Amino acid sequence: MCMLEKQRNLFILTLIGDNEHRLNPSLIDSIRAALERITAEATGSSVLITTGQGKFFSNGYDLDLASSDPSSLELMDSKLKSFIFELFNLPMPTIAAVTGHASAAGFILAMSHDYVVMRKDRGFLYMSEIDIGLKIPNWFVTLVKNKVKSPVAWRDVVMRGTKLTADMAIEQGIVVSAHHGAAETMKKAIKLGEVLMARKWDGKVYAHNRRLVFSDVLAALNNEIASRL
Repeated sequence: MCMLEKQRNLFILTLIGDNEHRLNPSLIDSIRAALERITAEATGSSVLITTGQGKFFSNGYDLDLASSDPSSLELMDSKLKSFIFELFNLPMPTIAAVTGHASAAGFILAMSHDYVVMRKDRGFLYMSEIDIGLKIPNWFVTLVKNKVKSPVAWRDVVMRGTKLTADMAIEQGIVVSAHHGAAETMKKAIKLGEVLMARKWDGKVYAHNRRLVFSDVLAALNNEIASRL
């Protein structure tokens, strides 16, 4: 499902295989287990990079599973909310290295990191819900409003299903840099990670400050998690 490597204080979490990395319960559980290990092994200068092998970073929820078992969509949504809440509380900077398509919940996964670097010669960021006839969750939109520059862009991303290239995503403040090829994208993500590690920030302080900056995202997540209880 996923592979976790550690290079000094740099953690690299890779969604493995050439599939679409659909966020089904098993994959989300695998990623959360990796986050638990990362938290346990973190030091004051740790950084997380998340990436995916193959054509996709993540193509969102496993809709084939949801079609065969309608209750699984609610389970996926519940598990994803808990996972994203944990990611926002991770005591270190986080980087998404998007080397392929990131759609719907996969786009949300990328935007839930502190920094996004993206391959410019392949892949796009895409909120597909409007095109496939699914109602978008409130917390998805709250995150979009926190990560995308302008109300016009919010409309285009959420209500028009605009497919953003790396260069377009840079203009909207979602992506910090764009690069040719998967290898170059990962190289730049690691370089950024090394710059962040060198700051030697206190992880608990970093997570506290992130929670304040994105307090409305966490509030939306908490509200939806509480409504399920």
